[in-house]
Amino acid sequence: MPNAAEILVDTLIDWNVEVVFGLPGDGINGIMEALRKRQGRISFVQVRHEESAAFMACAYAKWTGKLGVCLATSGPGGAHLLTGLYDAKLDQAPVLAITGMQFHDLIETFTQQDVDLTRVFNDVAVYNVQVSDAAHMENVASLACRTALARKGVAHLSIASDIQEQPSDAAKRSKRNRPAHTPQDMFVAHCVADDEELDKAATILNGAKRVAILAGRGAIGAAAELEGTAGLLQAPVVKALLGKAVLPDDHPYTTGGIGILGTLPSQEAMESCDALLIVGSTFPYIEYYPKRGQARGVQIDCDAQRIGLRFPVEAGLVGDAAETLRALNLKLKPKADGAFLAAARTRMQEWRKMMRLSEDGEGHPLKPQLIARAFGERLADNTILAVDSGQNTELAARHVDLRNGQSFGVSGALASMACGLSYAIAAGIAFPDRPIAAIVGDGGFAMQLGEFSTAVRYGIPLKLLVIKNNMLNQIAWEQMMFLGNPQFGCELQPIDFAKAAEAMGGKGFSIERADEVERVLDEAFAADGPVVVQALVDAYEPMIPPKMPPDYARNFRKALPKTPGHELIEANVAREPAKTMMEAGR
Repeated sequence: MPNAAEILVDTLIDWNVEVVFGLPGDGINGIMEALRKRQGRISFVQVRHEESAAFMACAYAKWTGKLGVCLATSGPGGAHLLTGLYDAKLDQAPVLAITGMQFHDLIETFTQQDVDLTRVFNDVAVYNVQVSDAAHMENVASLACRTALARKGVAHLSIASDIQEQPSDAAKRSKRNRPAHTPQDMFVAHCVADDEELDKAATILNGAKRVAILAGRGAIGAAAELEGTAGLLQAPVVKALLGKAVLPDDHPYTTGGIGILGTLPSQEAMESCDALLIVGSTFPYIEYYPKRGQARGVQIDCDAQRIGLRFPVEAGLVGDAAETLRALNLKLKPKADGAFLAAARTRMQEWRKMMRLSEDGEGHPLKPQLIARAFGERLADNTILAVDSGQNTELAARHVDLRNGQSFGVSGALASMACGLSYAIAAGIAFPDRPIAAIVGDGGFAMQLGEFSTAVRYGIPLKLLVIKNNMLNQIAWEQMMFLGNPQFGCELQPIDFAKAAEAMGGKGFSIERADEVERVLDEAFAADGPVVVQALVDAYEPMIPPKMPPDYARNFRKALPKTPGHELIEANVAREPAKTMMEAGR
């Protein structure tokens, strides 16, 4: 008879789970043995830190749309999962977390690693169960998989180490717990927007003169329908960061990103539109939406809870983005006046020229914009690109133009550092035939540096660019802009990441000057296996919103005199395009 751990793993296989990310430990020995016996049907990917396992499970779910699964031992092992699981919670990724426990009859007796992980996970999980025995496992394992997928969140199973090895015939089954009464199937609701709301939305959009579209991750897979909507409405498409791959960055309808990492044309479109159509996005920074009373709102989202969450809407269309847009497009009247979109295109051309000024190939020290642009241009058409959180995110958002067929991932609402490498590894596991790339900062990369050896172990064809400025640069700029405080505590002890990559069995390259960029990147992209390219860039290069808000500008000027290296920062701010961006908000 199968034991509880075997029932669990067989259930995962029945739910088409192909990979489990985790780290062994004595609290999960039974589960590890069940995985070992089923190696031909389900894979175990060993990581170097449990936080990475959770990030990988989250990213795997995002990349594939399937259930991501992570596994950790009792106590600290399970606690280490939390950051990656919160990433899944906030970005609505279906993830199952499995954790071990001490022996069932020693719970709450102050024994070793006596941590009640169900209590610890109570906030992060939509389904959270301590498994009582093998008969219980038959029910809750399937329900955990179904709940994570149905509610697009985290499910958690906590299993005592001795319960894992309990045979199913040894468990006392209640009379209402009949064998195999829980189905191993997923039933997906067919969510279609209400006809009345569609009519209301069409009336609003047809009556507007200047429509802007904000597209997020929920619009991924609806590119053709979104393009049709934008064409009918002659509307520029502004992209939230998680929606960067919705349309190619060079598409004539898009003005690129929004927010502190975004573009000036996107912000101007938001400031001047008289109607806003939000598709699959709850972009969190309310200050970048149209002002109150300026624009009428329409929103499409598969989650009714998120309709009107950031911007007041008059028509809420609850449904799949592609299907809802198809239905909406049938009711839209083509706009004869394309002046609003034409103006956005013109401004986008001007913005691109501004960005090219920042990608100066002559300056020393090396400008981070230059290396980001050159790295992005070398990505193959089917590359999966992951980025970390920090200044590297801004560089990828503004200076890497995604093309058709490329994919993009980042920790969105959580915006956690140390996610980029794990996301990239998960992409390589999910899609072994596609090129994998990542852009990370030296701060975030150092947090989970050991996972590069995981990329080596599993042969991930990873090209990883490290923006190395020996500084937590985004945090430094936030200190100055948000509160007017001088930069403090953001300098980093330098690490030679190229040598570290080689020490872990990969290849490492270094770039310090602009005239080295082309040659070194050519060598790095020609190399097989996991590759690290560390680029030593200007630590004093500013990170500026497309239009510096007046309060940010005042705070910056207040903080600057006492900030280390302020003379170099001043010199960079006086250059274009930083000068224009600093003055745009006046």
